[in-house]
Amino acid sequence: MKIEEVARNCKGIRTEVAKAIVEKDHVIEQLMLAFLAGGHVLFEDYPGLAKTLMANTFSRAIGCDFKRVQFTPDLLPADITGTFVLNRSTSQFELRKGPIFTHVLLADEINRAPPKTQSALLEAMQEFQVTLEGETHKLPRPFMVVATQNPIEYEGTYPLPEAQIDRFLMRLSIGYPSQKGEAEILRRRRTRKTDDVAISCVSTPATILEMQAATENVHLEADIESYIVSIVQETRKHGQVEVGASPRGSLALMRLAQAKAAVAGRDYVLPDDVKDVAVPALAHRLILKPDPWIKGIKPKVIIDKVLSTVPVPKARS
Repeated sequence: MKIEEVARNCKGIRTEVAKAIVEKDHVIEQLMLAFLAGGHVLFEDYPGLAKTLMANTFSRAIGCDFKRVQFTPDLLPADITGTFVLNRSTSQFELRKGPIFTHVLLADEINRAPPKTQSALLEAMQEFQVTLEGETHKLPRPFMVVATQNPIEYEGTYPLPEAQIDRFLMRLSIGYPSQKGEAEILRRRRTRKTDDVAISCVSTPATILEMQAATENVHLEADIESYIVSIVQETRKHGQVEVGASPRGSLALMRLAQAKAAVAGRDYVLPDDVKDVAVPALAHRLILKPDPWIKGIKPKVIIDKVLSTVPVPKARS
């Protein structure tokens, strides 16, 4: 598939999702970037801001299966992965697949389940497979985990360990709509007279895989590659950072920059592509020292400072 086709398909997908999600084109694009890069997304935002609706609408627009799991303290790993059950008619144990065997899995309020249940996603997120009773089962491709968590309510929750947060390609926030946007939400709902939004399927899983493969071929100059490495290295040297981004962060930055270029219809990466995805790709990978953390300094501020200090590669004549 050519890059021009990737850009055209992405535009069609974003147009469909925008029928249900008002005024959040940049978030829709970021979700599209994560899917093109073959990664997973953590939505950290307040209730009622259409996190579930966005994931569901996106999966419908790209023609992929969608499953939702509500994470609760009593949720077991087998409730996600599935388990073997006895078929009394054949006296054989048969695999009853869990909701993880899908294209897009919404892990709603992921931090409400204990670590044992959260860890059921780790193998799937990293290796796109599930091991049950010693047997390895491949997951459908494409596969993406979209997880959500509430940033203000921590009572009765289990914070995600850093190793699991690092497996999310991006951490995103939708945010509140403007007054005009919220009025548009009401107008559309009043016009439809139903909560359901008619979404057309404008792609297929096979097409998405072709788009992902085409994104891999987006050219990355050696100077841009060094620029990415310098940004990640600088997060480890920053005086307010206890633990900086890992090499997985460098890979995330590279893949998202390639996806950003592909969505723009280019087969080469620009420094601006790297800058545009740096915060959602790296901010959640930083562990700040106690003093800046107590003062309420956000990792986003650190990434912005790093971007302002690392020299940008000059355009070649």
